[in-house]
Amino acid sequence: MDVSSLITYSIPVFLLLIIIEFFYGIIKKDNNYRMNDALTSMSLGLISRFIPLLGLGFQYVVYKYVAQYYNLKLLNLEETWVWVVSFILYDICYYWMHRMHHEIKIFWATHVVHHHGEEFNLATALRQTSSGFLWKWVFFLPVFIIGVPPEVYVSVAGVNLIYQFWVHTEHVGRLGFLEYIFITPSNHRIHHAQNDDYLDANYGGVFILWDRIFGTFIDERKDLKPIYGTVKPLKSFNPFWANVEVFYQMILDSYRTKKLKDKVYVWFSPPAWRPDDVTEKYPLKKNDLSSFKKYDPQIGIRQKIFGFFQFMMINALTVLMLFNIDKFSYPEMLSVAVLVITLAISNSFILDGKTYANKVEIARLCGVFIFLYLGFFTNFVYLILAHTIIALTITLLLLKNDRYSFG
Repeated sequence: MDVSSLITYSIPVFLLLIIIEFFYGIIKKDNNYRMNDALTSMSLGLISRFIPLLGLGFQYVVYKYVAQYYNLKLLNLEETWVWVVSFILYDICYYWMHRMHHEIKIFWATHVVHHHGEEFNLATALRQTSSGFLWKWVFFLPVFIIGVPPEVYVSVAGVNLIYQFWVHTEHVGRLGFLEYIFITPSNHRIHHAQNDDYLDANYGGVFILWDRIFGTFIDERKDLKPIYGTVKPLKSFNPFWANVEVFYQMILDSYRTKKLKDKVYVWFSPPAWRPDDVTEKYPLKKNDLSSFKKYDPQIGIRQKIFGFFQFMMINALTVLMLFNIDKFSYPEMLSVAVLVITLAISNSFILDGKTYANKVEIARLCGVFIFLYLGFFTNFVYLILAHTIIALTITLLLLKNDRYSFG
């Protein structure tokens, strides 16, 4: 069973736990869910599952090649202790991968998505990048060189990622001696904080030991509540923009700076660094934590209901396809992926309160009708048709009633 399968079977459990945490917060009068933030996080997570399904990247080819020609064969599948050693080795590699993704901008560009959320809850755990396949795999090559069997690798990688889900919560306090060994909600809250005193810390996946050993551990303080999000706020719920924003900024900075050295260094610098000439001419606004306000555009109740309805379609299409993957050809998977991504982007305009959201949604729905007519969707044709008719009807009603228009 590969990582994608482990995660696929975990998705319904994740969604159930998110619902439980939401109602727990309501009952305790300590709810930290906002619909716009939570729907964006979950949509990003669902979209990210299409990357392994569509075979994007070449990590599997490299892994196979290294395992075949550079394998020291120090471990084998038959020994029980191999699983334990492999799990620890994977977590050490994960620590360094994660740390480098916070210290080098070109890596940060593929990881920043996970940190955009300004709430910290179980839904935040699903806020995953869709561009991690570009170079994340490089950091795990030592695992294959040592000789960890591929079956073991994909299993421990999946378990490691699943473990990280539960630590994204504010409802679990400190856990005594476990804080010294494992990643817990307390020390992972610090990792997601943008406070100056909490930046760049607690990179471990399962074990906090590596942070303590390599000097990147910071403990949660009672007198300093974490403020979540990124120092430079995204101010958008658009999943596409979330995945490309830092890349776009690097391209602009590299183009605008006059120094050749800076044109190159932009890509390999710390995330906050920018060329002096570019910073002076094109300053970027960063958060003032003394007066920090979460990005929370105000939209009408009808738009909120419609946004939730649209997310349910994203969820239904993705989950149904993941659990029936053998029934889809590659072009069909690609068609569903395009549908889900465009639906999520259009929905983000609703959540962002854009004045043009209605018109974009109508254009998207017309495009879906054309795709249906051309026969691109053969598996979910009736589901997609029903959704498209309902969504178009609601959009036209919202557009007709100016009192509930966006803006």
